[in-house]
Amino acid sequence: MLVRALAVVVIAAATAACASGGAVRAPAVLAPPLDAEAPVLPPAEALGYRIAATALEFRGVPYRNGGTTPSGFDCSGLVRYVFAQYGREMPRQARDQFDAGKRIGRDDVRAGDLVFFDTSGGVSHVGIALDAEEFVHAPNSRGVVRVERLATEYWRRRFVGARRVP
Repeated sequence: MLVRALAVVVIAAATAACASGGAVRAPAVLAPPLDAEAPVLPPAEALGYRIAATALEFRGVPYRNGGTTPSGFDCSGLVRYVFAQYGREMPRQARDQFDAGKRIGRDDVRAGDLVFFDTSGGVSHVGIALDAEEFVHAPNSRGVVRVERLATEYWRRRFVGARRVP
């Protein structure tokens, strides 16, 4: 069944600074408004918006190494928890999540896709895309779940690929 339109409530982005030292701006609106002219979203794309919106709900949750619950997440724990809310079982480690789903190009990233980075040798970090420009993730022991831009030098240089999980 095609979804006529999807309304997603987007709360203003956290005001904490991102890992690259710049301020975090409010994420883009994740769905078209509800009206008679709204485009019809394919089910997979609508699911991506819902996954991204769910990930945003955890902004501010502290990083916890090995964390898999809203009391504390690491990067892959956040992905695993959010995807489980939609019946999608994901592997526990970022490097294993990299093997899940369909490989997509950097320019094809959309809401709900997974973006992967090499922060400590090989695929070592994962986030959930909000759109082609921003993602939400649990960064490290000095941070909280937050939104960052893919184009910042830090993340751009470490980007290793993206996946779309059906």
